This record gives sequence, structure tokens and C-alpha cells, in this order.
Amino acid sequence: MKILDRLVGRHDGASVIEYSLVNDSGMTVSFLNYGCVITKIIVPDRHGNFENVVLGFEKFEDYLELSPYFGAVVGRVAGRIKDARFELDGKEYLLADNEHPNHLHGGGKGFSSVVWGAELLEEENAVGVKFMYHSPNGDEGYPGNLDTNVTYLLNNKNELNIIYEGKTDQTTVVNLTNHSYFNLSGNLKRDCSEHILKLDSDRFLELGPDLIPTGQVLNTRNTPFDFQHGHRLLAGMNSTHPQNVLVGNGYDHPLIFTKEGENQVMLSDEESGRTLLVTTDQPCVVVYTSNQLEAPFSISGVRARNYLGVCLETQGFPDAIHHPEFPTVILKPEEVYYSTTTYRFFANTLGD
Repeated sequence: MKILDRLVGRHDGASVIEYSLVNDSGMTVSFLNYGCVITKIIVPDRHGNFENVVLGFEKFEDYLELSPYFGAVVGRVAGRIKDARFELDGKEYLLADNEHPNHLHGGGKGFSSVVWGAELLEEENAVGVKFMYHSPNGDEGYPGNLDTNVTYLLNNKNELNIIYEGKTDQTTVVNLTNHSYFNLSGNLKRDCSEHILKLDSDRFLELGPDLIPTGQVLNTRNTPFDFQHGHRLLAGMNSTHPQNVLVGNGYDHPLIFTKEGENQVMLSDEESGRTLLVTTDQPCVVVYTSNQLEAPFSISGVRARNYLGVCLETQGFPDAIHHPEFPTVILKPEEVYYSTTTYRFFANTLGD
């Protein structure tokens, strides 16, 4: 296993480095110290062809100007916070309303758009990079100094493990995730509509017109949101279910895992034979089928269009600070924020 690095640009006076982790079977994961952005994940299909299975740009500058959070770590709080404000310990905090009137993915200069410190890691069975960022008190309106670490580790089982850690000196809110768009066809040969998604969830959060949870928890039974036995994402894209239509004909919803602790999400593409198994300790996964991706730019030579990728954002419930019945995203000084999500890639042979 090895770690490679190259200079790809500069931002806010700092060097932007792309790191590449390569394991003994040739799987490669590349990412930037800017936003911890995953730029490429190169894995084989059933015929042994190595191709990229995430959406990303060839030029660093495109991430500054065009990116809809491709591959980035988003925070301090992933998703939307209603009206860009919340109350904590009797005090109201006003956040950046970067999706007016709401707050989205940590604000205009969230974790996804800053340069992180980096430390290379070489372990007995894995290689990786540990990223560090200090978010000062008042950053985008959030209380407390927050020191965050995000670690990417690749092993020889074709597993990418992401570890999130955070420590604050004042009660605050934290809910981190990675916003990679997956497309298992390889090098964007097809969209993700025929991808099959399977996960153990019997409930999902209802969204309002602003795409923020209403607080209502809906049953997935007899709806396109029931993935317990697996079905194609196309079902939601073609559905007349009001929740599918609301988000632009597809998915942009938090699906709640049925149990606490270790939970799994399986995404597969029959034509390439590739399967992605996601394991997480988070309580939900936001499934987003890039319903709003159509735009006048290209992604690695392919014109941006809806359904070109699917995000599997393992995280706490969006807008939890406004819903005391949701699992808390409050972090206190005596606590440590810790979460881990593992992405394992494998390919089935014909007939499997």
C-alpha cells in the first residue's frame, strides 16, 4: 500500500494537495485537503476494469466555482437548518442563510470550502490521511471553538473507512457527513437510475416544501421508500408519491435505520457487477439522487444532468436542533463527537 500526493492549486494562501491512497489490489482513493473532497474512487468491475465510481472534477478550480458539494465533508451541521437560527441553553444563534432563508451544509464557508491540515498515516494494515480543522467560536454563526478531525483509511479489503471526531469548548451542534455522489457504472457511462439500493429501514422523515423535515415520521410500507428488499432508484424517479415529486422526482430524504449501532446500506449496479456496502453507526442515511444536478458544466467530460449520481449521506437527523424528539446533535465540552462510516467495494462475477 502507498500514499501519493501532488500540488493541484492554492486557496486562501494555502497549498491544495491531492492525496491518493493505493492498496495492493490497485484500488485508489484520491482526495483533497480542501474540504476533504473525495475526487476519485477507482475500483474494478466484474471484468477487472478499474474505473472511477464517484463524481468529481479534473481541475481544482472547478470545485471552487461549480461544485454541488462533490465528495466533500459538510459541517458543522449537514443538511438544512430552518430559518438559519436555533436556540441553545436559552440563547438564540443566527447562522449564515446561504440558502435563504435557511442554512445549508454549514454555511457559505463551511467545512467543505476550507483547507484542512493533513497528517499522513501508515498503519500495519492500512494507509490514510488525518485531516484537522479549527472552527473558531462564531464561525458561520455557530457557538464554541470546535476542533475537528476527519480520517480517511484504505485497507486491502477494498474498504475506505471515514472517522469523524470533534471537541468543543462550548455547547454547540455538530452533524458531519461526506457528500460523495456514487455512480457504480464506472466513468459515468450511465446514470444511477438502474442502481439497486437496499437498506434496513421502515421509516423516513417527511419533508416540507423547503425540503426540511416537518417532524412527521412516515412508514415506508407500500411506498417507493421501502428498500428493505432492495429495488431500483428508478422507482422513486418515476413515482407520483408526493414526497418523490416534491424533491424533483427522486429522493432527497432521510431514511431511518431500524436499529441502533451498526447499520448497512447496499448499492449495486448489475451491468458492471459493482457493489458498494456502506456500514455506519449513524441513525439515518440521506439518499439524494441528484435530482437538481442538471447544469451547464461537465463532470470528467460528461455533461451534468439529473440522476448522474446518488449520495448516501450517513448522518444524524437533519434540522434535529428544532425537533427535540429526534436524536440529539448537541455536543457539550465534556463530550467527544465520534462517528465512523466504512465504504467497501466488491464486484460480482457473472452468475453470482
